[in-house]
Amino acid sequence: MHPSHCLEEERLTSYEPQMSIPPSHNPPAVAGRLSRVAPFLAMDVLSAAAAKERQGEAIVHMEVGQPSAAAPRIVREAAKAALDRGAIGYTEALGLPALRERIAQHYRETYGVSVSPERIVVTTGSSAGFVLAFLTLFDAGQRVAITAPGYPAYRNILQALDLEPVTVPLRPEDGFALTVEALERAGSGMPLHGVLAMSPANPSGTMIGTDEMARLAKHCAAHGVWFVSDEIYHGLTYDRPASTALSVDDDAVVINSFSKYFCMTGWRIGWMVVPDRLVRPIERLAQNLYISPPYLSQVAAAASFEATEELESIKAGYARNRAILLNELPHLGITEIHPVDGAFYIYADIARFTNDAAGFCARMLDEAGIAATPGLDFDPLEGAHHLRLSFAGSESDCREAVIRLKNWLR
Repeated sequence: MHPSHCLEEERLTSYEPQMSIPPSHNPPAVAGRLSRVAPFLAMDVLSAAAAKERQGEAIVHMEVGQPSAAAPRIVREAAKAALDRGAIGYTEALGLPALRERIAQHYRETYGVSVSPERIVVTTGSSAGFVLAFLTLFDAGQRVAITAPGYPAYRNILQALDLEPVTVPLRPEDGFALTVEALERAGSGMPLHGVLAMSPANPSGTMIGTDEMARLAKHCAAHGVWFVSDEIYHGLTYDRPASTALSVDDDAVVINSFSKYFCMTGWRIGWMVVPDRLVRPIERLAQNLYISPPYLSQVAAAASFEATEELESIKAGYARNRAILLNELPHLGITEIHPVDGAFYIYADIARFTNDAAGFCARMLDEAGIAATPGLDFDPLEGAHHLRLSFAGSESDCREAVIRLKNWLR
């Protein structure tokens, strides 16, 4: 080899990076509390159903609590007009004053309850409302009563915030509604710091009567316990109107949303009504966590209160779907159904078919093309033999689901 070649090879070798053995790979761990946060099964079912649709399968969606109808025309027009004006930026953390005033007007007109606009907090969906409420009302480790069955995000948000959810089993003799006696049974002698009630309820649609709502509020006040009322399905009732907790307890913390009755799920806009002393603490949190709710959604939400005729027509469709399922499901052997006073769900006991609701729903999706949510999403105690069917879709989908169920279960 020519000497110059040897010199070049030596030079290259000398400049070659020296390889070293890296230290053992030890990535940082995620927060331990996240191990307590379960997946939201309804969303997992939605993902599985969407995968089947991408493969060309026709799926009847009854898994997610989402109106199939679009937001009302006046809502969309208000958003378009705001978009055309082009000035889309931050708002006050508590929300646009015009929207807060319109929500206060809604309480006067709908419930005969006077609420100052200053007590209203506009939120990025009711989900942000729960986070703001729990952070404001409770310190880590404190105990908050939630029902079983009940909305799964309650438990998961509480645990993510290092709070302790206390399960209150609901009983048929109480109409599957929360009562003071049920709270006392679940307390086990240890103090509660909060009680979370929902009426109409998810997953069942069951409502708490006005008298029992008043008893719950009085019980909480007597024990120095925060009373939080989830009212996101108000407006969607079939035999009697729902009562707001504010009609029986001015100190209650109320959370509501434009997602359900107003058909604005993807707009991510909701509200809270809170006592005066909580407004500034919540505002400080909202400023730092969210800055403000989305401007376009707030403008659209203010317009939604003028869409009553269109919204009531959509609700009439839910009522027809409800009647179809309540009439047809018993003929298919699904007879144990919680009272469907409101919302747009059927919550049924399927113990005669299975004690593995997750497996049952997976087979129903694979074999019948119906997406439904297993009860374990809502009840860690009895949910293994329950399922939830949403009837927020079209009437044709509801009738198709009955046909498919009939063929699959026979």
